[in-house]
Amino acid sequence: MNEDAPLPQVNAREVIRALESEGFSVARTSGSHVQMKKPGHRYVVTVPQHGAKSIKPGTLLQIIRGAGITKGDFLAALGRTN
Repeated sequence: MNEDAPLPQVNAREVIRALESEGFSVARTSGSHVQMKKPGHRYVVTVPQHGAKSIKPGTLLQIIRGAGITKGDFLAALGRTN
């Protein structure tokens, strides 16, 4: 997987599902944001949940970085290994 490839447009539900497959679980929901935690992981990852809207590429990149995974791992968790 080319790490410079553009990220796909995904909504919050898809991001949450991908993070769950990487070992994260929903810790709490605060308003329209879902906070996810992984045992042994230092940070809480926040996913904005604004209906069926897709998450902006910069926000998605920050979520991936905060989760401590690569773009390739994220795409594999989504089931999109292009």
